[in-house]
Amino acid sequence: MKGNTPLLEMKEISKSFPGVKALDHVSFDLFPGEVHVLVGENGAGKSTLMKVLAGAYPKDEGEISINGENQSRWSPTAARAQGVAMVYQEFTLLPFRSVAENIFLGREKTLAGLFLDKASMHQEAGKILKSIGVDVDPRVSVLELGVAEQQMVEIAKALAMDARILVLDEPTSALSLREIEQLFSTVAKLKKNGVGIIYISHRMEELKQIGDRVTVMRDGQLIGTRKVANISIDEVITMMIGREINELFPRHHCQPGEVALSVKGLKSGKKVKNVNLEVHFGEIVGLSGLVGSGRTETARAIFGLDQMTADDLEILGKKYKHIDPSLAVDIGVGLIPEDRRRDGLFPILSMEKNLVMVCLRKIFPNGVMKLSVEKKTATEYVKKFDIQPPALDRIVHHLSGGNQQKVVIGKWLAAKPRVIIIDEPTRGIDVGAKSEVHSFMDRLANSGHAILMISSEMPEILGMSDRIYVMHEGKVAGEFPRGTDSEEILRCAMGVN
Repeated sequence: MKGNTPLLEMKEISKSFPGVKALDHVSFDLFPGEVHVLVGENGAGKSTLMKVLAGAYPKDEGEISINGENQSRWSPTAARAQGVAMVYQEFTLLPFRSVAENIFLGREKTLAGLFLDKASMHQEAGKILKSIGVDVDPRVSVLELGVAEQQMVEIAKALAMDARILVLDEPTSALSLREIEQLFSTVAKLKKNGVGIIYISHRMEELKQIGDRVTVMRDGQLIGTRKVANISIDEVITMMIGREINELFPRHHCQPGEVALSVKGLKSGKKVKNVNLEVHFGEIVGLSGLVGSGRTETARAIFGLDQMTADDLEILGKKYKHIDPSLAVDIGVGLIPEDRRRDGLFPILSMEKNLVMVCLRKIFPNGVMKLSVEKKTATEYVKKFDIQPPALDRIVHHLSGGNQQKVVIGKWLAAKPRVIIIDEPTRGIDVGAKSEVHSFMDRLANSGHAILMISSEMPEILGMSDRIYVMHEGKVAGEFPRGTDSEEILRCAMGVN
């Protein structure tokens, strides 16, 4: 850390919403050249505290100081003027604008004050992207980018603002190992330049890799701040959830049954070139690989979301030449998507409506809907997955990330699938919710379901998988048994023999 004067001080911050005290006299500080990690379960108050810092929420009580000066009038404009920049977990990019236009949104460069200076914007955007190791054409539309590339554009957008206080909210949740290394390298450069970084992450291994200090929040309160060098991961987890988690990957391996899903010679678009894999009843099969290797596209093709061809496709003992999502649901296949907010939920609808959305034809086979049956079905899965708060009329958008993921899983399980494809099952959720999701998956496999799990988190792949397929450039480059070393899997994913 550089200097003794805090770059940022938030003292005794309180914030309430109707019926909820989101922040209860929370204090937080940040020094120049420091990475201060902020952790806590979803709903702990981390995002609310950061939105107060960004000026998006007015504080009810407390003080905010920048470089020792009290900021009596605080707003989004004042926060930006003081060098506060945020990279939110949920993207804020405009999909039909170019990468460069998004990076300079609201600060567009012009010629004679009248016309956009696109050439200058493209050139500067290209330099910023290159500085963080991103090979993206600044002229292309954001709509053409994958999730990982969009995340890196969000980071570039913040860096373009010459931020002195940079908030990164789950910045690595959609990044590959190589991209994470590039991000950490960029963070190291920013630290040397005196930038203070608030880093929010549910990936506990990142705490030791990148943090100087860690602050733990729970239920809107400050639990404690420690130097990263002086605290163990287990101690952090105990502070976060108020209890000990003895097993983050509660996998009880059992003898696999018959083949539930088998595909040979699968091709789809430009990213799925020739995939062969199979999943048995009673097992969790991991699908690993770098971002862009074709993992998600493989899942979409098997479920019928994208056009596909295959030399052989067998699901639950029957062969199919073609498949579409409607048929997939009918025969017992479910897909829990990577981006839950975009593809897995109707965020402005209630929890009840979301939970029955996929199973409508099964619970109402004659086409006549009964609200009592809908409510009974939704209540069953709210209880089964301990979704909080357990209010069926709660709008899904207002739930925490972990509870949103439980709704997505519950929605698909209500349709009674036998084969479940789960893409990034714990992306962006806290360690307690991760443990719950892993327990759900373990119980499903041991009750005879077949699970194909796509994950970018190596501990999750190693901890939950019975077998592991590794993809590289649209093909399965290797198959590995449980207990394989992570380095061997990474070498395969990178195409290194």
